[in-house]
Amino acid sequence: MFLDIIDPIAKIFGEWSQTINGASICFRMIIAFVMGAILGWERSNKRHAAGLRTFILAILSTTTAMIIDIYFYERNGSSFFLISGASVLALGILSCNTTLYTSKSQIKGLTTSVALWATGFIGLALGAGLYLTTLIIFIALLFSLSIFPLIEIYLKNRSNHFEVHLELTNASYLKDFVTVLRQLGVRIDDIEANPAYLNSGLSVYTVSLSIIKEELQKYKTHKEIIEALNSLQYVAYVEEMN
Repeated sequence: MFLDIIDPIAKIFGEWSQTINGASICFRMIIAFVMGAILGWERSNKRHAAGLRTFILAILSTTTAMIIDIYFYERNGSSFFLISGASVLALGILSCNTTLYTSKSQIKGLTTSVALWATGFIGLALGAGLYLTTLIIFIALLFSLSIFPLIEIYLKNRSNHFEVHLELTNASYLKDFVTVLRQLGVRIDDIEANPAYLNSGLSVYTVSLSIIKEELQKYKTHKEIIEALNSLQYVAYVEEMN
């Protein structure tokens, strides 16, 4: 047996699930496929580039890598888990490709990138026969992707600090925009021009804001503040940055 620790779930299924054999390999690969499909569906449902097939392939590959390493360990006594280590390292490099910077100075795909990497570790735990550990990590990751964003959005919308992508019809209106913010009770912490829109005919900025007026903090959300700013004639577009 590869591990002296007997996994509680493996104990329920029996000794066959604890060792490397035809039945346990099929069992682990089926679980890997289902978990990868669930995580991939969650990402695909939110229209992320790394979706169903990517997550299935990621978890299947790392599960297979761990099974092969355990096989070599039991057969040859090799204690170097090179295939498992290389698979997670390769997955980490590949997952970086799902992260990109947009013209609005926003980072996109970071959560998906980390989730893809974490899925690789789920595959390693599953390949090692650590079913309980696999289940705990899987549930934690799924909740992080599907439930926590709702909480995160609520907290961000109630935060006193936020950033906006601002497009003005002319740079001369920046002074007027700053004046309106001060009247609303919003302080500008930082403002920088976005060079990506240099020849677009618009003056584009990334603006960091803080709500300092107590009444505004209590009764207005970021969405309502941005709607008010969008109503200004010289504002071509403004949105909150994630």
